[in-house]
Amino acid sequence: MVISSIDLKDGKVVQLKNGKEKILERTDAQNLLREFDRYGETAVIDIDAALGSTNSDGTTANTELLTALLRGGSVRTGGGVRSVRRAKELVSLGAEKIIVGSAAFSAQNGAEGFLNTAFLDELVRAIGRQRVIISVDAKNGMIALKGWTEETQIPLIAAAQAAEQYANELLFTSIEKEGCMQGADTERIKSLRESVSCRLTVAGGVSTVDEIAELEKIGCDVQLGMALYTGAVKLSDAFAACLNWQKSPLIPVIAQSVSGEVLMLGFANQQALAKTAESGRLTFWSRTRNELWTKGEHSGNYLEVVRLRADCDRDTILATVIPHGPVCHTGSWTCFSAEADAASTLERLYGIIAERFQNPRPGSYTATLDDELVREKVEEEAEELTSAQEHGEVVWECADLLYFINVLMYRKGVIWKEVFDELDRRHKK
Repeated sequence: MVISSIDLKDGKVVQLKNGKEKILERTDAQNLLREFDRYGETAVIDIDAALGSTNSDGTTANTELLTALLRGGSVRTGGGVRSVRRAKELVSLGAEKIIVGSAAFSAQNGAEGFLNTAFLDELVRAIGRQRVIISVDAKNGMIALKGWTEETQIPLIAAAQAAEQYANELLFTSIEKEGCMQGADTERIKSLRESVSCRLTVAGGVSTVDEIAELEKIGCDVQLGMALYTGAVKLSDAFAACLNWQKSPLIPVIAQSVSGEVLMLGFANQQALAKTAESGRLTFWSRTRNELWTKGEHSGNYLEVVRLRADCDRDTILATVIPHGPVCHTGSWTCFSAEADAASTLERLYGIIAERFQNPRPGSYTATLDDELVREKVEEEAEELTSAQEHGEVVWECADLLYFINVLMYRKGVIWKEVFDELDRRHKK
């Protein structure tokens, strides 16, 4: 699959050639992340930190932006991660995986023992091997460190074989190919793939969908930057090219709500997937009518696509969607239930409250709740909950309190994802 890349320098998104020459610069990092997150993970790299361009407190010109991006999607991050404390901090801020490079190496002579095993042991204990990605960037087959400014005599293959015991994944960038749009270092990638057994992501020079598909076939993910920014590769096309169409021309697509409720199962061919990308509405191939079928094209109950993810075998798609109306043709909310409406969730309650404020109905109690009144109600209901004794009474008071908490959250612009993300960060600390 493709991991999209957002490289940060001086508080802006950049793309560099060979890690040095700036080719382009953008200021829409948040929009880029939303676009990239639809089709997979995003790597956010703090180039200033990698180059050691930090303030006295360890921050860089990118710190504030990086922190915001970590909350916006499936993000892996790296660049100047030189301490376990920093790695833990990034995980607590929302990073799913941490990329370490220079800190993973302690010597530069190609002999045994060039890994910084003390650091890596501590890192794995602190955040878990599943969250560790070790960067084995190389120029002419030799590892380069410190933002690629320092070449070593550490052979790429030896470094990768030693590093994989500490990482769930390796990231290899061919420095001489990076940003050049002239094709990947395919032979070196094949040698590396044959030498290690862990997940391998490669970068540098990839410029076509066909290249991405070929690298997928040999078991490599691709971290893509320049090709996306220049329009040489469309992310939706890259996503489709990585799927296992050889296994079947129709791939199962599981639709689930943002809250995780399974809504329906359908099948998509490449044409249906292209229509989904174009319209933003989930589209299938009807095996009964033998034609394309966009869910809701007749009923109006369409499925707005939030993100698509392929499974590990690349033969099934999980589509996270926002349903606009009942999903099943019977009128049920899902194809796996006879209920006519969505199950109650905190997100659904929030959505109902939001709709009451945005489109107030005559006599709507919710629409009358201003900041002062809702705060008073939260205090009142919290007190009543702490006084409740019987099971049914506790249930009743919990429901009341959750309702007013949702109202307060809406009025302050807070959504449940932010709350859950904060709880998740606390769990990871």
